[in-house]
Amino acid sequence: MPFWSKNQTAFVEMDRLIQQQPGIRPAEIAQQLGVARSTVTRRLPSLEEAGFLYSEDKRGGLWPFEREK
Repeated sequence: MPFWSKNQTAFVEMDRLIQQQPGIRPAEIAQQLGVARSTVTRRLPSLEEAGFLYSEDKRGGLWPFEREK
């Protein structure tokens, strides 16, 4: 079982924040979820593996890619 499937609820919650607040930084995500910033940073590669795709701007903000329909 892939790592991300064990944490699916946490990943969906992170994705929700990024979708609602495009450009949000990992530190802000951590604060809103009540987890360490390192936890958010550690989860980002697993989010990509799970199919959640984001781009990062020059200041570290995360932006969702548009999903194809």
